[in-house]
Amino acid sequence: MKKALEITPGIEPLYGTRDENLRLLEDGLQVVIDLRSDGIHLSGADDRVARAAQVFADFDALRRSGVHLQNGELHAMLKMVVADPGISLKSLVDSGKQRSAGVKRMVQPRSPNQKKYVEAIEGSDMTFGLGPAGTGKTYLAVAMAVSALLSKKVSRIILVRPAVEAGERLGFLPGSLQEKVDPYLRPLYDALYDLLDQEKVDKLLERNVIEVAPLAFMRGRTLSDAFIIMDEAQNTTIEQMKMFVTRLGNNSKAVITGDLTQTDLPNPKKSGLLDALNVLSGVEGIRFCHFEDVDVVRHALVQRIVRAYDSYGRAQQQLPIGEEAALGQPLAEPLAKPAPKPQ
Repeated sequence: MKKALEITPGIEPLYGTRDENLRLLEDGLQVVIDLRSDGIHLSGADDRVARAAQVFADFDALRRSGVHLQNGELHAMLKMVVADPGISLKSLVDSGKQRSAGVKRMVQPRSPNQKKYVEAIEGSDMTFGLGPAGTGKTYLAVAMAVSALLSKKVSRIILVRPAVEAGERLGFLPGSLQEKVDPYLRPLYDALYDLLDQEKVDKLLERNVIEVAPLAFMRGRTLSDAFIIMDEAQNTTIEQMKMFVTRLGNNSKAVITGDLTQTDLPNPKKSGLLDALNVLSGVEGIRFCHFEDVDVVRHALVQRIVRAYDSYGRAQQQLPIGEEAALGQPLAEPLAKPAPKPQ
């Protein structure tokens, strides 16, 4: 099938830097896109050409309605459109708008796993997000919490994080409880200030509509009508995790995020997150979402770094003892044999 599309003014941003978005569409949809003076010519299988043409039509309609997508988020959205025939550029933007009412930027998953994560949060009472740094686990959780608060689905947000690696020994730190905990909750604050104006966040914190607290202060409480997030959950003990997941009250959601490869506990096998993964798997109402290096949405270099560490770790685990040099680790110099004694 061959199809010609009119080049409308303002559609050029769809092409991407050095036409990277066009190459993505060509490779993913197996079509040929030919930019000519008289228009855009598409060729390939009928269904593939139709999907490519829909992308151009959606982008033009969104642009005319005032939606201007940055190249980074546009490229990520096109990856999802290419990967799933049931997804369109317009449907992604429409769902993002619904989640983003009242916030400064559109809350939009940038990978298929992020999309599953967002849908899991929307559809279940407790969601675990597990994966490497930079995959959007914390940011999306905070964004969903803010969306739920602004749409009055909950009346408060509670943000929790293990305050000190391998425990919560806060007594030796100077200042008030808030001053002691704040440095450990900085990533959560950063997400809040990215989504809402600083003045609004400060007012919500002052009124305790948004509450930040060390994990130990959850003990004995029932958290109702709330959206609760626990970040860095790999640093909880088994007892702390059990305590936290049993705090859930009526009309509440909980999102628990962590990276099992970055456990700071003396014995990583005693991580509450690892234990929960084994104990709670299959429990109705709980979803586990796993992220991979391809879900990293920070600088492109971060994705390659995460992949390199994963490959290195797997290779190291497979090496027999004494063969560490194969991974670039220098071997100790052999001891020199003592000179023979003169006869």
